[in-house]
Amino acid sequence: MEIEVNDNNFEEKVLEESKEKLVIVDFWAEWCMPCLMLGPNLKKVADENPEEIVLAKLNVDKNPILSQKYGISSIPAVKFFRNGEIMDEFIGALPESSVREYIEKNLK
Repeated sequence: MEIEVNDNNFEEKVLEESKEKLVIVDFWAEWCMPCLMLGPNLKKVADENPEEIVLAKLNVDKNPILSQKYGISSIPAVKFFRNGEIMDEFIGALPESSVREYIEKNLK
C-alpha cells in the first residue's frame, strides 16, 4: 500500500502505523530525477508484502517541518520505521535488488 503523508498526518500514518507494520518513508521531490527512478522500485517491492508494509511518500518541498526534523539534506532519502522509531535508512536511487535487500532485512 502506498500513501501520501505530510506534516499534518505523519504521526498517525507513519509513527502509529509503524506499531503494526513496517513503514517505509520515501522523502522525495517532483524535480528529483533519482527520486523518480527509485519510486517504482520501492513500490514494486513494497507491493509484494501489503500485509506487512506501508510505503509512505513525503514530498520534501511541501513538508519542510518533517524534512528538517528528520535531517533530510539529500534526496531520495528512505527511512524504515518500526514502533515509532527509525530502524534503518538509505540515501540515493538504489537498484531494485538493493531495495529488496533493505526491505527483507527490515521485515525480520
